[in-house]
Amino acid sequence: MTGSSNFTRPSKHSPYLTDPNRLGDVIAAIQAMSTYKQYKLPFDAWSDRICGDLSQSAKWKAIFSDHPEFFRLDTGREKASLVWRRQFPKRFDTNKGRPLTAEEYLLVPDVEKSKLSRNPLQPADIKALIDTAISLHARALEQRQDKRWWLPLASGGGALIGAVIGGLLRA
Repeated sequence: MTGSSNFTRPSKHSPYLTDPNRLGDVIAAIQAMSTYKQYKLPFDAWSDRICGDLSQSAKWKAIFSDHPEFFRLDTGREKASLVWRRQFPKRFDTNKGRPLTAEEYLLVPDVEKSKLSRNPLQPADIKALIDTAISLHARALEQRQDKRWWLPLASGGGALIGAVIGGLLRA
């Protein structure tokens, strides 16, 4: 990312419009966070998984914070997860690559339960999230254009006033 390291957004603007790469970043985060074996990681770990650059963790923290429609931070504000995955119970065994049944889960020692994760999302779920991000981005662009409807009128009005004043000065 080029330019300023300030990742906060103006209060009146959509977070999708703060950076020309924002939609792509949100989609990349959705893809990585929806399928990785661990559902919640620190920002630097997500940065490494998403873009291969640990030094970008502040950027990813800002993206996760700016998009609560997709991402959540933990209570300590040190880790992020995908909202959709948080809705699954923590019964996904990353070693076996599958969710545990209720009976299997009861047999897992308490010390091992902390190693369990939440189910990865299915391709249709990921597509739904990406389509939502694209739709929100398009809507933000439309709203920004709607707010500027008066600009052509103002410039046209300025030209008309200039022509009238020019005509009066010649007379």
